[in-house]
Amino acid sequence: MGDGRRDRRRLGVTAHRRLVVVLGATGLIGSQVTDLLADRDIRLRLVASHEPPRLTGRAEAETLAADLTAPGQVAAAVAGADAVLHLVARHDGTRAWRVAEGDDAGERINVGVLSDVLAATGPARPVVVFAGSTSQSGAAGRIDGTEPDRPASLYDRQKLAAETALMRATSAGLAHGVSVRLPTVYGCRPDGAERGVVSAMARRALTGEPLQMWGDGRMRRDLLHARDAAGALVAALDHAGTLAGRHWVVGTGRPVAVATLFGLVARTVAEHTGRHPVPLRSVPPPAHATSGDLMDVEIDASRFTAVTGWSPLVELSEGLRETVANALRPSLAPRCTSTR
Repeated sequence: MGDGRRDRRRLGVTAHRRLVVVLGATGLIGSQVTDLLADRDIRLRLVASHEPPRLTGRAEAETLAADLTAPGQVAAAVAGADAVLHLVARHDGTRAWRVAEGDDAGERINVGVLSDVLAATGPARPVVVFAGSTSQSGAAGRIDGTEPDRPASLYDRQKLAAETALMRATSAGLAHGVSVRLPTVYGCRPDGAERGVVSAMARRALTGEPLQMWGDGRMRRDLLHARDAAGALVAALDHAGTLAGRHWVVGTGRPVAVATLFGLVARTVAEHTGRHPVPLRSVPPPAHATSGDLMDVEIDASRFTAVTGWSPLVELSEGLRETVANALRPSLAPRCTSTR
């Protein structure tokens, strides 16, 4: 973890510029959010566990390497913030989106960091955009954000607890909180690290391993590219005055069966390597699978789109080609073929 060292780049008088803090600035989504904000006439404070890269663009950029679980680090990270994009989360590295039962670090990161943000910024009443998860509701089928919340996993319960704290702070006039619940997000990380089922399957296919799917792979998932997820979060920042005080779901509205997705990954890898596509294999669901893991999910983002005008732009085939290309050539991962 970092030690709190800062690297400032002065671009003239800044007192009138809005300060936007991105927590988790080097992650899958955070790097794309940073890319979208870099050309704005704002101050940016980029916070991550290791030193974020320096930016070029109109924004005055400040980087901060910090361990947000350490006392005082969150307060230092968000000091003076007009807006905070909260993109940090604890994952079990072996199961991508899970947190193991009894994982105290998960509670500290998934709930405690946001609590610290609210404690540190309350008097300033900043905009706080929280990256939630559509799985927090525990619902399956078509999800539009009106479903009652019945989270099935520890990770989802933690995300819901953090979101609930943000909504309470908003009701109390201590923040302007917006939660954007994201579906399965895929893409490449700027540090080249593997995260998520699409990247994991791409790397397996590149090594010639069969792709294992639970059961017959008929369950459908709504996959959102990281650039589109970042676009939704920035849209929430821009429309916080209207969106504050509730959660909003975003997705493509075009779910794909897991078997179809894995087949596309295998064929995309084959196009890059010149080899035959690796086979798909059916395996029983593991013990940690929840009922929601085996059900269809389709996201209806029409409410969010009606307010913000946001819509997903990256087609699945395009996103898969990009993800596979970067998995094949990790040295290019810092670029992630991203464009502003």
